Amino acid sequence: MERVAHPKGMVDAPNPGQRIKASLTTHNGTVEHVGLVLPPSAKKHISIKLDNGYNVSYPEDALISWEALESSPSTIAGAIVAPPVNEELPRVRLIHTGGTIASKVDYATGAVEARFEPEELLDELPELANIARLDAVKIGNMFSDDIRPQHWNIMAEACMEAFADGCHGVVIAHGTDTLHITSAALNFALSGKGERPPGCIAMVGSQRSSDRGSSDAAENLLAAVHWAATGPAPTGNVGDSVVVVMHDTSSDGIMAIHSGLAVRKMHSSRRDAFQPVNAQPLANITITPEGATTELLPWYEKERQQALSRPVVANASSYIPTQRIAQFIAGPWLHSEHIEAVVNTGVQGVVIHGTGLGHLPIDDPQGDAPENTLLWRALTRCINRELPVLIVNQCIHGPVDLNVYSKGRKQQEMGLLGHGITSAPETMVTKLHWVLSQNMDIPEGMMANLCGEHRDILME
Repeated sequence: MERVAHPKGMVDAPNPGQRIKASLTTHNGTVEHVGLVLPPSAKKHISIKLDNGYNVSYPEDALISWEALESSPSTIAGAIVAPPVNEELPRVRLIHTGGTIASKVDYATGAVEARFEPEELLDELPELANIARLDAVKIGNMFSDDIRPQHWNIMAEACMEAFADGCHGVVIAHGTDTLHITSAALNFALSGKGERPPGCIAMVGSQRSSDRGSSDAAENLLAAVHWAATGPAPTGNVGDSVVVVMHDTSSDGIMAIHSGLAVRKMHSSRRDAFQPVNAQPLANITITPEGATTELLPWYEKERQQALSRPVVANASSYIPTQRIAQFIAGPWLHSEHIEAVVNTGVQGVVIHGTGLGHLPIDDPQGDAPENTLLWRALTRCINRELPVLIVNQCIHGPVDLNVYSKGRKQQEMGLLGHGITSAPETMVTKLHWVLSQNMDIPEGMMANLCGEHRDILME
């Protein structure tokens, strides 16, 4: 059907914050939408948040008519009524850094705002009151891609302060994009020197905002608080000092407890985006109307029984924010001038995401790729300057094994690090930063299994 354009101004546009039923003309005919009017996404447009959580926008002249509706209970700002506190429950501190996990929609504007006071969380998720006594600290409201090493230091200190204040466990709400990097950083900060945290620390995020019907925020947060309140004391030996709690599958009901050293975000939008690398989850938490239950996986139960006893950490180690680590991707486009240009800026470490088992384009067997020889020379100069060069796995899964092919043996002879790595690439880059910050022997520190980052068995 041909679109019918109405003269501008024929129908006055509703104001943001109103709940309406609107009739609009489109290229395919007339449509009706029910939802909340948002601030317009563009000039001369009307934007509506539908009841299913999605937003739609139309030019104002497409609006045929609209009628105001009474607000639904969920859109009415009322007094916050938190359930009574059970003083017998363990105390858990919620540390807010940002992300959508502890946010909800302001239905007057349609914007997602941080709501992180315990009373607000209990008002939104009253089930939390049956799990723990909550208190909260807000240390930032950042997108996770803006988080830097100085923020890792703040989080590590906030965890130690929580335990010093008598908390049984800690939950850190964090954006998902770099959640796995921060979880690795905190594992090294709290257990890299052979220690363990006083209690459970769970990092949690959500893939979908709380205003969407498919949001994973509520179940993720319930499971994270449950782990912090009732989970087993971390050993510090198998990457359990700081865990990541997210959906196990795209369906509701089961949350996975991942080692913070063995997990990676593997999808941009799925609810089960976080998957273990060369590993399995530590445990699962099942959420039902009756409450939450934890099941440790058999391998983790066994590791716990065999783990050596570690002392409780007294002070978290810190990262030097000014350390610079350059990263490159091996392949047809990697050239010596790239390495040299960045090295000349004064970086303290170089990481190359190698192909296959960890290989680099440094050979010229046919005499027609001189750029490979130049790259070999550039990396040799890095080693001669005692600049560490670490190879991680571009394939993500599987080990860096430099013993299989002659290429790998040549790289080892050059002094390149990385042989035997089974961790996610980001974990090893973070570890290099931590080792540099502690002024450790770099080859020794990178190859040592400090707190569970190296796994003897690859679990497919």
